Amino acid sequence: MSYNLKTWVTGFPRIGEQRELKKVLESYWKGEVPFAEVERVGDELKRRHWSYQKEAGIDAVSVNDFSYYDQTLDMLDMLGLIPERFGDIEDPVARYFAMARGDATHTAMEMTKWFNTNYHYIVPELAKGMRHRIDITKIKKEYDAAKALGVTPKVNIIGPLTFLANAKRVDQGDDDALSLYNELLPAWFRLLEEIARLDDRVIVQIDEPVLVTDKGLELALLIRDAYGKLANVAENLDIYVVTYFDHAKEAVAQLVQTPIAGIGLDFVHGEANREVLELIAQSGKTLIAGVVDGRNVWIADVDAKVAQLKTIADAVGRGKIVVATSCSLLHVPYTLRYEEKLDEETKSWLAFALEKLEELRLIGRLFFEGPESLGGEEALAYARNREANESRRHSARIHDKTVQARMQTLDALKTKRVDYEERIRVQHEKFAYPPLCTTTIGSFPQTPEVRAVRRDFKNGTIDEATYIEKMKAFIKECVEFQEEIGLEVLVHGEFERNDMVEYFGEQLKGVAFSQNGWVQSYGSRCVKPPIIYGDVSRPEPMTLLWSTFAQSLTDRPMKGMLTGPVTILNWSFVRDDQPRAQTCYQIALAIRDEVDDLQKAGITMIQVDEAAFKEGYPLRIADRPAYEKFALESFWITTNVAEIDTQIHTHMCYSDFNDIIDTIEAMDADVISIETARSGNVLLKVFKEHGYEKEVGPGVYDIHSPRVPSVEEIEKQIRSLLEVLPARQLWINPDCGLKTRRWEEVKPSLRNMVEATLKVRESL
Repeated sequence: MSYNLKTWVTGFPRIGEQRELKKVLESYWKGEVPFAEVERVGDELKRRHWSYQKEAGIDAVSVNDFSYYDQTLDMLDMLGLIPERFGDIEDPVARYFAMARGDATHTAMEMTKWFNTNYHYIVPELAKGMRHRIDITKIKKEYDAAKALGVTPKVNIIGPLTFLANAKRVDQGDDDALSLYNELLPAWFRLLEEIARLDDRVIVQIDEPVLVTDKGLELALLIRDAYGKLANVAENLDIYVVTYFDHAKEAVAQLVQTPIAGIGLDFVHGEANREVLELIAQSGKTLIAGVVDGRNVWIADVDAKVAQLKTIADAVGRGKIVVATSCSLLHVPYTLRYEEKLDEETKSWLAFALEKLEELRLIGRLFFEGPESLGGEEALAYARNREANESRRHSARIHDKTVQARMQTLDALKTKRVDYEERIRVQHEKFAYPPLCTTTIGSFPQTPEVRAVRRDFKNGTIDEATYIEKMKAFIKECVEFQEEIGLEVLVHGEFERNDMVEYFGEQLKGVAFSQNGWVQSYGSRCVKPPIIYGDVSRPEPMTLLWSTFAQSLTDRPMKGMLTGPVTILNWSFVRDDQPRAQTCYQIALAIRDEVDDLQKAGITMIQVDEAAFKEGYPLRIADRPAYEKFALESFWITTNVAEIDTQIHTHMCYSDFNDIIDTIEAMDADVISIETARSGNVLLKVFKEHGYEKEVGPGVYDIHSPRVPSVEEIEKQIRSLLEVLPARQLWINPDCGLKTRRWEEVKPSLRNMVEATLKVRESL
């Protein structure tokens, strides 16, 4: 069997164009449908996704890029590397979801961000002496089904170096999981041996994004060793090592010395990959050239992409190029097909996953066969692409003179607040909160009733007055509950917010929103990122009504809840016609105005969440100072309007803070809350070792799991926190917002948290 590969999709979204997978998974978790129904929906989605790619003329279509929860978790399951603590669960489905979400007796495995994206993966827990047990049932079923549809399947797996670099050791000392390389590489041998049995000839895409980080140089010997061996597992395997998100220059120098069939490089976010084209040419390997952006939603400039490919071809030869997406399309929405409310001009500038398939086909046709080969619909598509790109370059809606004038005043605002010691003294005198002060991160359950009210208002079936009245009722109930259980710093619950970024994006000028532009964040969790197309400003207050109403219900401090500029930037699809830093500064000015309005209205504890601060970091250390500079300055611009007695909180999600603790301290927030429930005190110890003196709220229980922690469990967790930091420096809170949980889980969990805190506080 031989293949003539010209186009290649690195991976495809799996949640479904109407979020079908999300809906069936959540029904299954509630016990409303059997797992057989989840499998049925999953099979239907896979067939549909393969068919779309086939119809678009894609030559290499992925199998095993679909997952019920996470692809790294699937690799753990496929390799049989199950953590010992889940060994008592015999049912494989129950075990799979217990590892992902926890259950009544098992805490879930840790999650963290997939490189610098907003996608979360399950962190493998590895130990010396683990036995692997290969099971490719899932791959075989998908391979056979895809082939029956008439597509050319390629099998996607995560490579050993990325898998190990992203894992953690749970058995000893400070050794990282890469120290298990020699012990676990045979698992990939066995896996590839099984995959080789699928067909006369099998294409395998091995994802190794770790090779675009600085570890690409450190791993030089392992790269050559791993792929020198794996590429020789079976003669009928064509192995392509695919990288994305940055350049992989150091790794390419090693990969060209191995017998793999080809190398995938990102030419959207890794311009420096051009420097290794000569090496690839000399090796004779196929280049999977990622030129269609898999991480952003703007239409490709087809002419520019073809010109880029011609330059690449000058080095490696046209016959050695496969035109591809820069990474998996998992990171963009599904399709523009159902977008009925987007402004037509703005919509013409966009391409979601299905539209990117058409771009890929058009670019491939032009590159390989020339414009004379286009006819009918393809010729029209080419003309539309040129017209839309020209429209975007010159549209008046993108530029705002008022915003541009305000940007000229930025330099004076790029400063920290007054001395922290002075601030915190004034704040303690004002608020008089106790050691181990209890609070939550911000959001409370988004029940079907809450969502129905928002939906009715958006659809026009209730008027604004009715909407406000109903939302106030939800807030009142939430505040009363918090007072009843004894929380000391309250929140209003964020019932008016569909998403922490989307809510603000909808109220900012220069930002557009799709109806169905959902992107998977983890498991069944999806977000709908704003689309920042122009200069950003805040026409009017965004949160004042809800925060001031909530504060009127209680004498206890009520936190104003805002999303920070860096998180809005990192969780949006950002315009690519100006530096990201300039867009971030514009957002910072808008949120600054909101901070000022809140404090003038008497809301003087304000949380400016920077949940995505870490994930925006460039993957290369050399590129990080520029990011840190504008990220810090944006946070300062937002918060330095706060008076000395206004306490600024921030929140950060799953992150490894070791390498950015200096930057976190430089942010200069008065209180930071972090997610630590799944990782014990590892993250908190970073703050201790650094000598961090500001106040910290480590999460004492995991909100991503439905289990309710006991008083004893939380008490033990708090006492372990006190082994790291003193009580005066600690706040007690869940590890993230509670919007995805049910009240039946939230109420007992928070009651237990408060009770455990009081018990510990009494013993101090």
